Amino acid sequence: MSPRWEPNPDVRRGRHVVHHLHVHLVFVTRQRTVFDDEMLTRCEEIMRKVCEDFEADLIEFNGGEDHVHLLVHYPPRVALSNLVNSLKGVSSRRLRQEFTGHVNQPIMHGRFWSGSYFAGSCGGTPLHMVKDYIENQKRPD
Repeated sequence: MSPRWEPNPDVRRGRHVVHHLHVHLVFVTRQRTVFDDEMLTRCEEIMRKVCEDFEADLIEFNGGEDHVHLLVHYPPRVALSNLVNSLKGVSSRRLRQEFTGHVNQPIMHGRFWSGSYFAGSCGGTPLHMVKDYIENQKRPD
């Protein structure tokens, strides 16, 4: 490591990579007004376990009646789409098993989550500062 590099406990290190990747995910349920506090608590437990399986950390979790927000710190070898598919698939299966009378209504057609989701990269330096930094690199003569 360069002596200019200040060690940061949040920055992860691998054999060939140093990374600090975070994503803000939002999943919306197929049907409105599904979650109560008990279901959100269980959903968080399920999603925390899925993240651990991907060697990712679920940093923050919260939700409302029809959606959840996650802040996930993940390694670069994880394809975000694979993580999302597992988070949605495992949680859907488990929540429908454990809360059968509450979520297995005919309108859901066997699906718990909407097919779409939001993923936004976050953390670190603002984008305009990174752009300026790259733009101002001194090229060799």
